[in-house]
Amino acid sequence: MQKSPFTFVGVDPTAGRHPFTFAALNQDRQLVALSAGGVDELFAFLTGNQATMVAVNAPPRPNHGLVRQKLENQKVAPGQLRGSDMRVAESELRERGIYVLPTPARTEACPAWMQMGFDLYRRLEEGGFKQYPSEQASLQWLETHPHAAFCALLGQLPLPKPTLEGRLQRQIALYEQGLGIKDPMEFFEEITRHKLLHGILPVELIYAAEELDTLMAAYLAFCVVNCPQEVVLIGDNLEGQIALPVADLKARYS
Repeated sequence: MQKSPFTFVGVDPTAGRHPFTFAALNQDRQLVALSAGGVDELFAFLTGNQATMVAVNAPPRPNHGLVRQKLENQKVAPGQLRGSDMRVAESELRERGIYVLPTPARTEACPAWMQMGFDLYRRLEEGGFKQYPSEQASLQWLETHPHAAFCALLGQLPLPKPTLEGRLQRQIALYEQGLGIKDPMEFFEEITRHKLLHGILPVELIYAAEELDTLMAAYLAFCVVNCPQEVVLIGDNLEGQIALPVADLKARYS
């Protein structure tokens, strides 16, 4: 796989006022774009690059009943089938203590952001993107899960994402991977007694939660091209595999 021309993009469908947040890194891991907007704005950016690896924080399709089928083959009690409406990848993460939302088997039962993800993957395929790994393809997509990726990278469950300390933790983790983003430690350098007394914090130095998710996804896209041996794929390809930026996962995260 040719490495040099790739732009590495992370996308987070939110189904909010700005349906997509996306971040892009270049080959030197420098941040070249961080924005939010509609699908047309996203594709205008994607089509402006000759070679792009896109990591999406959403499943590509509903589950195929593989988890339920496995439990039925094990002849478990009917009550144990509750909660089996999820993909294999999600089941594997939950077994490791990483809670992720399940992807239902019926599209209409999926939340709006998942359905937006399904549409996004369809548009990517129509636009010439191939599922990773596709040797020699200059336009590729894959799925990741930023929360699970942060768990894997930190080796533990991160602090709650909506909190300032959770965002700081995530930004430090990304900064230490060599990403050309704002140095989160400057936040502390800007704090004074006066600012604390008046509730003035330099929050502009810390990225929003959804931005950190897209930055992690962009970093994952960088990893699959430049250090694929440091990436693990979990789940069944029939339903969609989740890529995470570590060579191996721990048995349990706490």
